[in-house]
Amino acid sequence: MTDRYSRLVDQYHRDGFVILRNVIDDHLIKECHQHVEFLQKKYPSIPGEHLHHPIMRNDPFWVRLITDQHLLDLVALFGAPFIKPNEGIALFSSHHFCKPPKTGMPVLWHQDGSYWPLKPMDVLTIWLAIDDSDRENGCLRVIRGSHKQELNSLKDDLTVNNVLGSYTHRNEDIDQSQIVDLVLKPGDVSIHHPNIIHSSEANTSDRRRCGLAIRYIAPTTECLNKEQPVMMMRGKSIAGINHYRSWPKYRPGYDFPFEDCEQWNEKRRIEPEDESYFDRTDYDQMDQEIQDKVFAFIAKLGGKAPPK
Repeated sequence: MTDRYSRLVDQYHRDGFVILRNVIDDHLIKECHQHVEFLQKKYPSIPGEHLHHPIMRNDPFWVRLITDQHLLDLVALFGAPFIKPNEGIALFSSHHFCKPPKTGMPVLWHQDGSYWPLKPMDVLTIWLAIDDSDRENGCLRVIRGSHKQELNSLKDDLTVNNVLGSYTHRNEDIDQSQIVDLVLKPGDVSIHHPNIIHSSEANTSDRRRCGLAIRYIAPTTECLNKEQPVMMMRGKSIAGINHYRSWPKYRPGYDFPFEDCEQWNEKRRIEPEDESYFDRTDYDQMDQEIQDKVFAFIAKLGGKAPPK
């Protein structure tokens, strides 16, 4: 892993992003496709662009995916110096951006760090392509080298229907010569810095564009929002920093079935204070609570829940 990607670490620090090919194998990507279909059937009223972390917190396959050793090894490599081998890796958030054909919403120019309640801003984003991602279906676009800028304040903008309901940079502020389109195939990943300016256009194609954003942090980074389902991915937590959640339990007949799901409960990390959540069997009520939390999160971004 180190030999394969180490030459790209300098590129990441210079440009603020990097693309890595064929990180996740075809079998796991096939399971990702099936999982997204499972989620959209389970939560039909939630827009594909808004499959947020309240779902992840209760979904064992989602956490199995983001704890994949190939991804965690990349975090350890590209997250230096704030990710240290002896301190471990934690997770702040994860979010499916699943833009449907023809109607998939754009994301305005922004810096991720302007949205996040993290102190310090020691975070690394991995964006995993589940579908083909290209200009026609609204791929991620970044401004090369813009990670060296300070974070801008958020500005609301609902004049155009967009995923975040806000921006940090107007289109006229962007150096068009530095725009890079991150064209990815399923299983490829891009890695980007919390300060890099990026966006994506609407999906006007006949093809879906689905990708999973994963936000990894150092265990020395504090999440100031105590409701956020922060999880330890590797190593040990640090006392007094963050309220960690258990990895979700696999419950046959309720959760998405995946390869080796029967062994998952033996591998999961457990936080004793959090385990009562996974003792619940009122699954319909749990699903309603998750949906309500997702729509509350969307509302904070300027979006709206569907009419009842």
